[in-house]
Amino acid sequence: MTQAATHRAIEAVWRMEAASVIAGVARLVRDVGLAEELAQDALVAAMERWPDSGVPDNPGAWLMTTAKNRARDRLRLDALHTRKHEQIGHELEALQADVEPDFVDALDAARQDDIGDDMLRLMFTACHPLLSTEARVALTLRLLGGLSTAEIARAFLASESTIAQRIVRAKRSLSAAQVPFEVPAAADRAPRLASVLEVIYLIFNEGYSATSGDDWMRPGLCDEALRLGRILAELAPDEPEAHGLAALMELQASRLHARTDVQGRPVLLMDQNRNRWDPLLIQRGLAALARAAALGGPHGPYALQAELAACHARARTPEETDWRRIVALYDALAQAMPSPVVELNRAVAIGMAFGPQAGLDLADALAADPALANYHWLPSVRADLLARLGRKAEARAEFERAAGMTRNVRERELLLARAREMAGDEAGAS
Repeated sequence: MTQAATHRAIEAVWRMEAASVIAGVARLVRDVGLAEELAQDALVAAMERWPDSGVPDNPGAWLMTTAKNRARDRLRLDALHTRKHEQIGHELEALQADVEPDFVDALDAARQDDIGDDMLRLMFTACHPLLSTEARVALTLRLLGGLSTAEIARAFLASESTIAQRIVRAKRSLSAAQVPFEVPAAADRAPRLASVLEVIYLIFNEGYSATSGDDWMRPGLCDEALRLGRILAELAPDEPEAHGLAALMELQASRLHARTDVQGRPVLLMDQNRNRWDPLLIQRGLAALARAAALGGPHGPYALQAELAACHARARTPEETDWRRIVALYDALAQAMPSPVVELNRAVAIGMAFGPQAGLDLADALAADPALANYHWLPSVRADLLARLGRKAEARAEFERAAGMTRNVRERELLLARAREMAGDEAGAS
């Protein structure tokens, strides 16, 4: 394997394994910032050694072991300076015991909780009330979602520098307050639940439509978000939004295999072969949505979005889609979760239900919103509506503008292909 290929392999492994390594080490060192630092040390070690020794058969385990060894060294060093701390002494004894197959389990035996999952445990820990909601979500996405600063910035419609500063301040705040790495008692989880739900939701979104890279989707992120969402729904059975989020992800994930063709090119919703939608995931999603409804009260944002996905799941053909029902759901969602992105999606639905001009009027009204200034789906939506109105030249320009704004290779190819279609239609009409 060439050095360049090895570095690409390291990047791929790190993208997949970083969250697990950080979560596992954080359970040992009980410090979020330190856990990330030790995981990064393991990455540096891989970049130094693997080009010569080759990528290990189990690279994730290599990274975890290396990071844990760094943690062990750090704990020993701390113990030398803080011998009076009895707990560190117990931890060192456990670390040195060869009879334990996993020393992290040994250290954690006395403080087990009912979550039973490192990733979800760290999410609750990072989503501490000390931090603002935005800081909680940004920090957890960075540590556990495997998302880059740029990807998080897109999710928040914010600048990369703003997000970077938010993450740094969050880690400093947790460290300065000496927040313990522990799972809150069941009664204290409610204030953090909304942030944990949002983190899982944004991880899924990045997997469903990748911000950058050569692939339109990152199915591994979708799978991890689904796994966490299912655990959380069991952990909080009386929380409608936990079931609403699970329903939304199940229904959206049911389309994954139909969202690309055999060459990996994107296939838009209305062009998808619905026979490729996964009926089991649809069934699971509808069941989770029913559980959310059975708990009573008005639907929250996740359950409303799940209802939107259910409208598509229930339509056997694109023509059977109940677009008026979808518009009504977007009206409710705009009240529950005001957002320019929700309004843009509402414009799409109105364009389908009441004609492209109605949708274009709403999309045009959003053009002045600074939050959407660099959001490539705004010109893309305008382009589609303009095309349906027969305004091909304007549509082509908007597709090209959208293509210039996205950093995802597959998405750019799709938008440029749509622009070429508009140019061809123009030529045919002349």
